[in-house]
Amino acid sequence: MPSLSIRNINVWYGAQHALKDISVDIPPRQITAVIGPSGCGKSTLLKSLNRLLELNERVRVEGQVLLDGDDIYADDQDATEIRTRIGLLAQKPFPLPMSIFDNVAYGPRIHGLANGNLQAAVQSQLEAVGLWEEVKDRLNAPASGLSVGQQQRLCLARTLAVKPEVLLCDESTASLDPISARGVESLIGSIKAHYTVIMVTHDIDQARRVADYVLFMWLGELIEHGPANQFFSAPAQPLSQAYLAREVG
Repeated sequence: MPSLSIRNINVWYGAQHALKDISVDIPPRQITAVIGPSGCGKSTLLKSLNRLLELNERVRVEGQVLLDGDDIYADDQDATEIRTRIGLLAQKPFPLPMSIFDNVAYGPRIHGLANGNLQAAVQSQLEAVGLWEEVKDRLNAPASGLSVGQQQRLCLARTLAVKPEVLLCDESTASLDPISARGVESLIGSIKAHYTVIMVTHDIDQARRVADYVLFMWLGELIEHGPANQFFSAPAQPLSQAYLAREVG
């Protein structure tokens, strides 16, 4: 499994210092939850891990993100390849304006990953996200006709279809109803044996349910990190204790 390490990452939006000297190793084949109050830098940290931040010309990034020992920000690293290896499932589902089938097939077609059998590749990913039985008779229908929960599962299938090594989830259940949210949680839990998953969530209870490891952030700083059972049962930092008790935030 890939190793993912963050080394002295600092991020500025113009003059605003949004991330301050973050260093941490991300456990492979586990779900790492990134928690903390709104505006603390959770999503900024996530987007620093696959170079999405550099799409904003006002953003400056310093430090290293090491994927299998190679710095993804090095001059010889291709940003498109990095974003394939480190996939992102966004907060709101954004199916491509094409059919259900073509949404999943899009990545394998571009990257030549179907091994000559695109139909099997699409079916495999739709089965992996529990969507195949619901859509197998309307694969050529527009993806926009799916429910929001189905669209998010379709976006997960599309993300996984290019065989990423790391999956980033940016509050990926926040726009879903509770039943659909639990379904996506369950799916992410079921695939962690094959992926390194990093999930930003504003929901402490969700983090308790799904996380194996926790990063707690506050005002752009990493306050505490460790195994989830340890963090939730006996947080070491007073600020962590206050946040879990919902006394701050």
